[in-house]
Amino acid sequence: MKLITSALAAAALSAAVFVAPARAHFQLIYTPEVNLEKAGEIPLLLVFWHPFSNGHAMDMGKPEQFFVVHKGEKTDLLGKLQPVTFKGAENSSAGYEAKVPVRRLGDYIFAIVPAPYLEKSEDKYIQQLTKSYVNVGGTPSGWDKPIGLATEIVPLNKPTVVLAGSTFTGQLLSEGKPVAGAEIEVEYMAAEPDMAARKAGTPKAAPPPGGAVVAVTDANGMFTFGIPKAGFWGFAALGSGPAKEHDGKPLSQDAVLWVRANELK
Repeated sequence: MKLITSALAAAALSAAVFVAPARAHFQLIYTPEVNLEKAGEIPLLLVFWHPFSNGHAMDMGKPEQFFVVHKGEKTDLLGKLQPVTFKGAENSSAGYEAKVPVRRLGDYIFAIVPAPYLEKSEDKYIQQLTKSYVNVGGTPSGWDKPIGLATEIVPLNKPTVVLAGSTFTGQLLSEGKPVAGAEIEVEYMAAEPDMAARKAGTPKAAPPPGGAVVAVTDANGMFTFGIPKAGFWGFAALGSGPAKEHDGKPLSQDAVLWVRANELK
């Protein structure tokens, strides 16, 4: 009985993973290469999409914020955004692209605070505060630090060096404090975008049966997910932000984080 009780207690302390009904809206900040050997200029594509199912793409409004943080220094990138049309498998949508120089060694944390998106089928707004990472030269410089978003996921594994078959752990924060019991929706970027054509690529996987994969944060806001396949993985904390209403309607202010997993060769 003591062994059973201990096992149950341990399970209660860990982050649960289960399957929930799919919603799968995911804001992307996409660039194909996240580990660069030397300085240069990188292309970025910002789209709001269903990347696991290669499904419907949503129109983005003008973002409220778009910036990068390098060694604690924040640089505004709104002026670099150019409107583009992104073509998914089902439809075309309005998005943005940018070309951003990365001149020094270390981690570059790209972040967007998009305009709230009205999901008419649910009669509510969605705003996904999203982060993605690029590293230059293999030098770490702050990937494990929060950047001051209203809600965000802070990685506890280096987000540009995640191995397929290993695990990824993150901590969910809202206004700088851990969030317990929050749902984290897990998404695989099955059809990586073709940057030149601004369209979805060929899917490399299909969503599993049963809906979206979801983890739940523990008492310290932590969750862990086993990474089964190389590629880009997204994590979205649904409704974790402090803002709950926009323009007279409910608002789901979500924290989104993208990491790149690689095969061990």
